[in-house]
Amino acid sequence: MTDHRFPADVYAERLAGVAAHAGRAGVDAVIVGPGPDLEYLTGSRASTFERLTALIVPAVGAAWVVVPRLELAALRASAVGELGIETRDWVDGEDAYALALRGLADDATVAVSDSVPALHLIPLADRLQSFPRLATPILRTLRMVKDDAEIEALRRAGAAIDRVHARVPHWLLAGRTERDVAADITAAILEEGHTEAAFVIVGSGPNGADPHHEVSDRVIADGDVVVVDIGGPVAPGYNSDSTRTYCVGEPDPSIAERIAVLERAQQAAVDAVAPGVTAHQIDAAARDVLAAAGYGDNFIHRTGHGIGLSVHEEPYIVAGSDEPLLQGMAFSVEPGIYFTGEWGARIEDIVVVTADGCEPMNTRPHGLTRV
Repeated sequence: MTDHRFPADVYAERLAGVAAHAGRAGVDAVIVGPGPDLEYLTGSRASTFERLTALIVPAVGAAWVVVPRLELAALRASAVGELGIETRDWVDGEDAYALALRGLADDATVAVSDSVPALHLIPLADRLQSFPRLATPILRTLRMVKDDAEIEALRRAGAAIDRVHARVPHWLLAGRTERDVAADITAAILEEGHTEAAFVIVGSGPNGADPHHEVSDRVIADGDVVVVDIGGPVAPGYNSDSTRTYCVGEPDPSIAERIAVLERAQQAAVDAVAPGVTAHQIDAAARDVLAAAGYGDNFIHRTGHGIGLSVHEEPYIVAGSDEPLLQGMAFSVEPGIYFTGEWGARIEDIVVVTADGCEPMNTRPHGLTRV
């Protein structure tokens, strides 16, 4: 593996998977625009918008890529060259859409990734006899189940964010602002091996009751409960995401008791993970513990989300989802309880489904951490 991508044979296997899934779905070709799907299939982080860049993967035959000539350099860091993918470059004034579709029949059934904007989707559709399908059902199946290389990257990401959480108590002091603490955490995320800090949430006191609070200039006070939710990518782009709940000083006993219930709920959900179990059942495992203790109404979001090249991706661990878990799926388990105007708490690990359960990517203590 290089700093930015896996070996070419990893991408070759993924491209073959897309072609096979497309054929089974009755799709003649899949068109993938810049974004996580393109990175997953080629290692390319191209980010063009108004000029068409796209990978075309036919169900039968070799793939090709269309790219503006002035963006050719962006492909050099990808596996496109090693994979022998034909590169069709173009300059302003040429018909990039005709170039992308060249080699496909006029009546071809085409599916596009959800990152292809309407700016390009409509001109592509105008050149086809039927409107393109969404390629998400084809691509999601592959991306949801992580291969060995991806799982190893997630292990490294989990260990890196655990090292950051181990340092949080040094910064989480009464008299400092959330923003001060977040700045230290951001620096540590980079120091511990991430390529960037994708997000830093420091929610103290009543701010912790907002699950998506980020940071503010609120001064942390003695006795505050503080939610710290942090993460970011490690090479080659796989993300960490871990939440722990801290208390500055000695917590009120009733707060400690409620967070102990949350800890049991999170562990119940982790213990329930196994192949064949549905996403709904994992959500219910956490939710039932909280509801039995009288905190069902204080758990206001799903139990988890998939993770990989995107921080949030499928599968989603949510009530009502009959998605069966498969070995290799990676997702968060993060129940929380929130008391508006007072405080909140959340405990989050990333887990990967194994043959008989799951492997947690995070191993820091789960209970309320006193600092």
